[in-house]
Amino acid sequence: MPVLVEQDPNLVEMLLGAMPSGSQAVATSERGLAWLDQHADEYVVAFGPSVEFGVALATAEDLRIKRPTVSVVLVRDQYDTEVLTRAMHAGIRDVVVTGDGDKSLTGAIERAHQLHQALRGPGGARQLGRIVTVFSPKGGVGKTTSSVNLALALTERGARKVCLVDLDLAFGDVAITMQLFPTHSIEQAVGAEDSIDLGMIEGLLTRAEDSLVVLAAPAHPDVRERVTPLLISRILRALRDGFDYIVVDTSPSFDDATLTALDETDECVIIATLDVPTLKNVKVALETMDMLNIARGHRHLLLNRADDAVGITVEKVESILGMPVSAQVATAVDIAAATNSGTPIVTHKPGHAASIAYTQLAQSVTGEPVSVPTSVSTDQAEQTRSRGLFRRGRN
Repeated sequence: MPVLVEQDPNLVEMLLGAMPSGSQAVATSERGLAWLDQHADEYVVAFGPSVEFGVALATAEDLRIKRPTVSVVLVRDQYDTEVLTRAMHAGIRDVVVTGDGDKSLTGAIERAHQLHQALRGPGGARQLGRIVTVFSPKGGVGKTTSSVNLALALTERGARKVCLVDLDLAFGDVAITMQLFPTHSIEQAVGAEDSIDLGMIEGLLTRAEDSLVVLAAPAHPDVRERVTPLLISRILRALRDGFDYIVVDTSPSFDDATLTALDETDECVIIATLDVPTLKNVKVALETMDMLNIARGHRHLLLNRADDAVGITVEKVESILGMPVSAQVATAVDIAAATNSGTPIVTHKPGHAASIAYTQLAQSVTGEPVSVPTSVSTDQAEQTRSRGLFRRGRN
């Protein structure tokens, strides 16, 4: 659906009223580009009156080359011939005036949609699923629990098809965490590098929920030596054809399987806890990822067991690691109890603070505007805003 770049709440409300149902609003052009990067089927981005003219021009110039099927609509309080000329040269499709009423913006978006369909053809372009790799260089930080809950949050109550892949090939715990008893695992694909396709992989999957399936790790550690990087790469690429998101749980090291997953990844969730050894290891891992050019601009930091009493603040973590915290999950007995019962916290207690954090992490991964469920109390919502993803608005 269309995306609106505008930070004035009153203008956002007015302009969204003239746009198709489901249109999204973001505050900055950077967030707008991030949204477009996550949604290959978008066809228009509208810049509201408060967006600087130069910023809108620069973004339009960039999209004109990189995303020619995306139209840019400029909304101004007023404009003259010079504005129209510069807008045209930058590739802006339409310039409309806020005082012209809803029909002006509505018409511009309808024309953008018609152009989008014409450029892509009647069948449209095939949209591939996105790979989300969950990684931490330190064991015992809750990586598998986070992977499971993130995968469940990404299903968005059944609206998306998600596959959770356990690539901790020696000691994978995804299946036991969800109390699944798979009859097949990635082991059955060993040696089939040249014949991998979606149909074959679907025969190895174990259903966990209506919209979530699992590709389990081997039952015995010695199998990992026979799972080649080529096999992993082809499995992940095949899964793109059948799922909206593929969540990959990895081992706590840069082994061949993890490096292959990171090389294929679209989004990377990095997990840290508030202790000095883990933060040191995460910092080294981030530097390694920089050198390997892995997921630049598409990393999401999850602080697990983020308790205030340990003496390390979120601001200190962000300063040490040089990246913002996307979500925080505090220590809670409920999380362990839900995991032990085989019903992860996101499913067991959707209104729990941890479930909200995982949902917000999913929204960060998908590029969606962050929201707090209406069932959450005011105090809990304020805590979420001050400590969770709402901090990202600074960037």
